Amino acid sequence: VQVVESGGGLVQSGGSLRLSCAASGDILYIYDMHWYRQSPGNQRELIASIRAGGSTKYADSVKGRFTISRDNAKNTTYLQMNSLRPEDTAVYYCNAEVVDYFSIQYGYWGQGTQVTVSS
Repeated sequence: VQVVESGGGLVQSGGSLRLSCAASGDILYIYDMHWYRQSPGNQRELIASIRAGGSTKYADSVKGRFTISRDNAKNTTYLQMNSLRPEDTAVYYCNAEVVDYFSIQYGYWGQGTQVTVSS
């Protein structure tokens, strides 16, 4: 199973970015999908989660500004980030809770995508 993020980049404060995360391989089913971020000197932080049924959860730091969504047919999740702030600068990682064809469940990580917000 591979998980690949895309969509990061440099944006000015107040701007928007949309991240994508696609899972591929021997996937029978994907339960929850998550977005984390990590900035230098800080621990990796869970910022948004979405269940297969569509229910979502957000960290207080991004609530009201970020929106997580998913396309189950494409095994893909998205993170729409609006009203970006310099403190949102981080490497953003996707985690997908995958059940494979052997019925084994495991959380797969992507390689991360850099988001930089300039003031």
